[in-house]
Amino acid sequence: MLTGFWYRALPADRVHRNQLHQAMLLAIPLVIGRDREGRPFALRDACPHRGMPLHCGKFDGENVECSYHGWQFDAHNGQCESIPSLTSDQNLKVERIYAGSYPCEAQDGFVWVYMPDAAPQGAGFSEPHDAPDAAPQVEKFDDKYKLAYLTADMPVSIDHGIIGLMDPAHGPFVHQAWWWRSRHSIHEKHKNFEPIPNGFRMSAHTPSSNSAPYKLLRLYADADSITTTIDFVLPNLRREVIRAGKYWFSSLTTVTPITRNQCRIDVVAAWNIFRWLPFGPELLKFVFAKFVEQDRHTMERQAEGLKHNPHLMLIDDADRPAKWYFQLKAAHLEAKRTGDAMKHPMSGPVTLKWRS
Repeated sequence: MLTGFWYRALPADRVHRNQLHQAMLLAIPLVIGRDREGRPFALRDACPHRGMPLHCGKFDGENVECSYHGWQFDAHNGQCESIPSLTSDQNLKVERIYAGSYPCEAQDGFVWVYMPDAAPQGAGFSEPHDAPDAAPQVEKFDDKYKLAYLTADMPVSIDHGIIGLMDPAHGPFVHQAWWWRSRHSIHEKHKNFEPIPNGFRMSAHTPSSNSAPYKLLRLYADADSITTTIDFVLPNLRREVIRAGKYWFSSLTTVTPITRNQCRIDVVAAWNIFRWLPFGPELLKFVFAKFVEQDRHTMERQAEGLKHNPHLMLIDDADRPAKWYFQLKAAHLEAKRTGDAMKHPMSGPVTLKWRS
């Protein structure tokens, strides 16, 4: 599980003002909320005094109060504000005490939390630092668009969740539907890939000819061509952009590590296609929900097999993106260890072939 990156924690519409909410990221328990002005915050869900979960306490819109001894902490930086048990002649510098605090942003319908590298064991928490960059956003190409999200838990590790996300060959077997495709439509495909910082790109290409929605889009947009570009970027980001003349569809999908053996897939999409269509976001969520539920059901079955530690293999070319993911992850960790620049596993553009 990679640290030093932003992760989606909770849908923003589930995080209410002056309330405390539990979340788990990278096996770290968090308490998340919004202050009285609506700004989100994230703290380690453990009082630094005796480890009581802070979500069990009170929140007045500014400070979080531990339910065990009443210690109070600033919701945004975790700094201790009050220790009720101290007497007037005791000079403990409470301002030097911190609950763990994490950079936190609301973006495109989700609360994101930046998970920094862990401090040395036993070091405790100190004044927090800002994240080196902003939380990721869904790409948008004009000011008028619709936005929708979907989320689902997956009973597998982050690695299996991510390589399942980028697997190009499972579609005809897992995602069968009369309005999408069937296993009888399998045919050979050629896709061009290129390296990008911290990831790789499936270069702009014409969508699959065996997909009914793309045929409908071509008719609706009256466009000469439709192109799709798909990026994968560490630690867990899959961006897809579909362009058809003046119309576009953009999504940012993440697979978030919750614990060692559990992850969560979150999909946020923005689009200006069919904006006039009644119940358009609901229809799109239905389609996405169908896909995600099929993936979730498949991973539930896979988890049963993985319990017994079977020997696994990856093949070329369909599994090459999965190999790149593991190589990118290893290169990132090696660069952090040595302090050298990250060595990208792809030396240049490459064409992959598979049937799906």
